[in-house]
Amino acid sequence: MSAAGSAAAGQVEHMLRQVTPGRYDAYEALLQALAADRIWMLLWHGRAGSPDAQYGNMEIDGLGYAPCVTSAQELSASGWNRDHEVVSGRDIARALFPDRWGIWLNPHAPGGGVGIPWLDLRRIATGLDRMPAGPLRISEPAIEIAQFYAQLTQHAHHTPAIRSLRRAWVQPALGAPYLAIGLDLYDTSGPSVDAVRAMMQQSIGTVPEGLPVSTVAMADEYDPVAMWLRVNSRPFYDREPHAPAGRGAAVAPGYGYPQAPGPAPRAY
Repeated sequence: MSAAGSAAAGQVEHMLRQVTPGRYDAYEALLQALAADRIWMLLWHGRAGSPDAQYGNMEIDGLGYAPCVTSAQELSASGWNRDHEVVSGRDIARALFPDRWGIWLNPHAPGGGVGIPWLDLRRIATGLDRMPAGPLRISEPAIEIAQFYAQLTQHAHHTPAIRSLRRAWVQPALGAPYLAIGLDLYDTSGPSVDAVRAMMQQSIGTVPEGLPVSTVAMADEYDPVAMWLRVNSRPFYDREPHAPAGRGAAVAPGYGYPQAPGPAPRAY
């Protein structure tokens, strides 16, 4: 490993030691270090690069994780006697989150290591600054902003791309709470997306100063806010009022969702 790589690995292991229950700032710093580092994925079957290679798997509180270690030194300390694969944190995040697998760092360590659920791998894969820090507390909005909802409803009625609108109050683990508007679209073509963006801009002026508002695509099967909205909310605007309120099957509660057998490595 290069000197830069060694320094990055040292930072991951340093941040890993800082993570304790409730220390979301330290956990967020760990995610940032992982996004810039490499990790050693433990192979249960096969060898690195072989067609039959398969990562190990763990299930913790109903969530699936692939075990890994943070350095060659930790690999030696773990006593792992099968093969392994060294990959970047960002690459493994891209490979595992679509199948709802997380990773578990240094499960051999005193205290059992630290798990990174698949929703946080998604944040690493797509950019930590683009999505709120989890776990998220999501509920129905309690704030009264009838004028904003009325404006949205009026403009949505004249925006053919909109099927329905939903709402939620989101409290990230770090950062300010915000109002999320779930956008259910008939299609996601360029003109439709532009029309919906214009609809939001026309309505946002009625939002009280200082109230953050964000949007989420209801079609995003990996977004935790969209998942919550599909299961727990009804539209406040619905172009098809006689259609079923829920879309898709209900999901189990929790920060992520369980997945069965161990994941296979993917080409990067």
